Amino acid sequence: MQYLHSVGLLQASFRPAQEVCALRSLLRHRDSLVQMASADAQRMQKSLDQMNLQLHHVLSDITGLSGVTILDAILRGERDPLKLAELRDYRVKASEETITKSLVGDYRPEHLFTLRQSLEAWRFHRKLISECDGELETYLACFSSKADPKQHPLPPTQKAASRTVQGRPGFDLRTEHYRILGVDLTEIPGINTLTIHSLLAEVGPDLSKFRSAAAFASWLGLCPDNRISGGKVLKVRTRHVQNRAALALRLAAHTLHHDRSALGQFFRRMRTKLGAPKAITATAHKLARILYHLLNTGQPYQESIFAEWEKQHRQRTLSRIQTQVQAFGFRLVPIELQA
Repeated sequence: MQYLHSVGLLQASFRPAQEVCALRSLLRHRDSLVQMASADAQRMQKSLDQMNLQLHHVLSDITGLSGVTILDAILRGERDPLKLAELRDYRVKASEETITKSLVGDYRPEHLFTLRQSLEAWRFHRKLISECDGELETYLACFSSKADPKQHPLPPTQKAASRTVQGRPGFDLRTEHYRILGVDLTEIPGINTLTIHSLLAEVGPDLSKFRSAAAFASWLGLCPDNRISGGKVLKVRTRHVQNRAALALRLAAHTLHHDRSALGQFFRRMRTKLGAPKAITATAHKLARILYHLLNTGQPYQESIFAEWEKQHRQRTLSRIQTQVQAFGFRLVPIELQA
């Protein structure tokens, strides 16, 4: 293989720049810390279950402000459910009566011990995650700038913020990605800052090493891998690859389930035609092609282009239906839909 490569008979595999590899190592380490912190939170929930405390069923996140405050009071020796319920934040939707009922249980010493250690471990991992965020911010500052957020500031995003506290770094990722990439990729439906962060760490800001969008999608494992023998197609399924960038795009495609954009309509149409798993792959493939185009051209995302494609698809569908109906001797009559 070394000889074949030296004479130019083998194509080189893709490897990002050194600064991207360093960012990738840090991000993967951070992901492992987030998983450890999540495991600590699950152990806290197990300890509460064993004491018949249903606090984690009342609060959406026991590692939030209200949950941690109540857990600290329990570990300090407070057992009165009314006093514990009064520690909740005013933004909690659950009533004081509901929280009070959830805090009536059997406070056994062995489960309090495991709860204390799990909470300390969660805080320790949160500290490590915070330190890792500072290191990530330092490494991101070393990337060259393609846009100046001060001269051309980003407009406020219309997307809802992520509810996952542990998954989002503690600095402005959106502005930093805009400075490095030169285009705001969060305008693409389904794409958020965490998705872009994963793509930047796995691929880098430069996709020119891929000769085309099809080659980029093939590297991600998001296109059919036709197995042909004797001129006959044996299999057309996608390759089984372990690619974190492809996983991020699949998760982004899955979030388009209820999206009202043109990409959301495309996902629902593919799901009806192919089923949910293949629809996710097809939508992730389309997202990969959009990202390749935007990063290579520097143009902003334009929803009107994809809306026009969806309009043309509807016209083709209507024309096909009209032809089929006329073949049976019928005629379509349009009706006005009530708003």
